[in-house]
Amino acid sequence: MRIKFVASVVSLVVSLVALSSLPAPALAQRGGPPAATPPPSKDGELLDLPPLPPEASAKQVTHVAGKTLNYTASVGALPVLDEKGRKIAEVVYTAYILDGPRDPRRPVTFAFNGGPGAASVYLNLGAIGPKRVQFGAMGDSPSDATGMIDNPGTWLDFTDLVFIDPVDTGFSHTFLPDDQAKGRFFTVKSDIDYLSRIVFDWLVKNQRMASPKYVVGESYGGFRAPRIAHTLQTDLGVGVTGVTMVSPFLDAASWSGGDFSPMPWVVLLPSMTASNLERHGKLTPEAISEVETYARTEYATALLSGWRDQAVLDRMVQKVADYTGLDPVLVRRWGGRIDSRAFLRELYRDTGKLGSWYDPNVTSTDPFPWAVNQRVNDPILDQIIAPTTSAMVDFDTRVLGWKVQGRFEPLSNKVGRAWEPGWAQTAESVSDLRGALAVDPKMKVLILHGYDDLSCPFFVSQLAIDQIPPSVKGDAGRLQLHLYPGGHMFYSRPDSQAQMRRDVMTMYGAR
Repeated sequence: MRIKFVASVVSLVVSLVALSSLPAPALAQRGGPPAATPPPSKDGELLDLPPLPPEASAKQVTHVAGKTLNYTASVGALPVLDEKGRKIAEVVYTAYILDGPRDPRRPVTFAFNGGPGAASVYLNLGAIGPKRVQFGAMGDSPSDATGMIDNPGTWLDFTDLVFIDPVDTGFSHTFLPDDQAKGRFFTVKSDIDYLSRIVFDWLVKNQRMASPKYVVGESYGGFRAPRIAHTLQTDLGVGVTGVTMVSPFLDAASWSGGDFSPMPWVVLLPSMTASNLERHGKLTPEAISEVETYARTEYATALLSGWRDQAVLDRMVQKVADYTGLDPVLVRRWGGRIDSRAFLRELYRDTGKLGSWYDPNVTSTDPFPWAVNQRVNDPILDQIIAPTTSAMVDFDTRVLGWKVQGRFEPLSNKVGRAWEPGWAQTAESVSDLRGALAVDPKMKVLILHGYDDLSCPFFVSQLAIDQIPPSVKGDAGRLQLHLYPGGHMFYSRPDSQAQMRRDVMTMYGAR
């Protein structure tokens, strides 16, 4: 009761206070070759970097579901301040606000991608923004034209959209030296803390505290989404109406069981089976339900049995081979434990192709087909960097006239390397999901997955949902899992994107 009261009071008070806009910063002059590794910096030392440019906006038009939408697109930056009030980072946002009279009931949705180290460009230009470029599907190429077209899957007709690029992704950057930035921005907790504050600050700056508020995240952004919602509720006094998680990474423990625990293999088998079924035109919800039941029961028991019972092992080997399409000899050699990378390596070895970890049915030619291990990057990751970077930079600098200089980081390897050690074995956000649901019985949650995704398999989310008590879940339909043909970026497929839009509209109560 106290938390709900605090959230309501803070939102009301802040929305009534007229705050002046942030000072307009000067032109950024960043970039250039990386410097040699510097000595450890002195505590409190800041890098001498110019701030990012002031916000730039332009009127835009898109069309969706037979409607013409006139909106304002803006790009700008919000500061991150330390305890002394010094600006230690600037976080870039891209906002799309529907034109016309302000409707206090119109929602605003904050969007985050993952990595950690990804800018929000993938949700923006691929999934839910008003314009899109094609990427992430079979046949797409880095040299494809990057002209933006109207996005038939956009959410703009039923919510305003704010895409946020965490520090050192996109054009966002820190003024702290690398050794100091790690603790401030590149830990699980600090990441949630400053990004939640960015949401709060955007709401204040744009006088939207009274609006219904939603959070959407993809991949590690899906990990962020319930934690940001819970932090907004309990620390910053901002109620969240709904959370959408797209291909979320929810619980690292499901991947860290080693040979002893069956869980790493249990959660992967349904997605591997889905990719095999899809290749043969047999993917159906009923077929997936069958393999889910097998994974929960006989498969888990057989893995725990180990080498004790040869008959049990023989049955498991044949069953797993049938589900995945792999050679039973390989399945036996691996003890029925199908590593996702080995699965992709063997699946297309005879054809000289490589499957993607994000969607095994998206392939590219393997330049080193006889190598023992894969020697090139993932087919989807290699394909998406060029079109998304080119399109986003052109939109910011030419269309909106945001006179920024420097490198745009769609997926920062630097952030990935700097992230706190061990997080991929321990981090989980299911606890915050439970907490956020318990705090606000009216908040709704959608978890959306592609069947084929091996990077964030849907069965992790299904098992996590099954463990949440009914008293926390509340009414039927309040917490839902939806599955779609495709992989991590299932929205690159038009039919899957269209169904996702319909499912999300239902949660928002939109027509």
